[in-house]
Amino acid sequence: MIKSDVQLDAKGLACPMPIVRTKKAMNDVLEGQVLEIQATDKGSVADLAAWSKTVGHQYIGTHEESGIFYHYIRKCDHDANEQQDKTYDKTISIEDAIKGEGFILDVREAAEFAFGHIPGAHSIPMGELQNRLKELDQDKTIYVICRTGMRSDLAAQQLAEAGFRDIYNVLPGMSGYTGDLEKSLG
Repeated sequence: MIKSDVQLDAKGLACPMPIVRTKKAMNDVLEGQVLEIQATDKGSVADLAAWSKTVGHQYIGTHEESGIFYHYIRKCDHDANEQQDKTYDKTISIEDAIKGEGFILDVREAAEFAFGHIPGAHSIPMGELQNRLKELDQDKTIYVICRTGMRSDLAAQQLAEAGFRDIYNVLPGMSGYTGDLEKSLG
């Protein structure tokens, strides 16, 4: 089961109603939260992905189960995301991180990770990191990745403050990754 913060039932609705309802529901979703839309309209697969891209939200993905399409969209303030400064000074490219001997730590939400991640990456969502530090080896090199490099920047700072020494923020994040993806839809 993929975790979402808010759910929207759009089953039985035809185009353009799933988008109309999604747009309205997004007004109540907080920045960074994931909205799950349940729809039966096959057109919703292309429609919701295109709408998300047009308005600047992140379309995480969809899966179909018993004729119901489950869509996942993260609410993004595109302008704020592009303007926020990255402050952790040790960075590495995706290519170098993949070639490296380190541990790839993906701090995106579980839904984002499930719909596609770098093969071999380990998932600890940013919101759970503080409580799961014991799962990480302080003596290993850790490459921290998220979608754009912002959450991973914060996670790298958090790890450094917790005593981890060999930490790198992977830039530009999964948004710049073009290799094969592993998926772990449950």
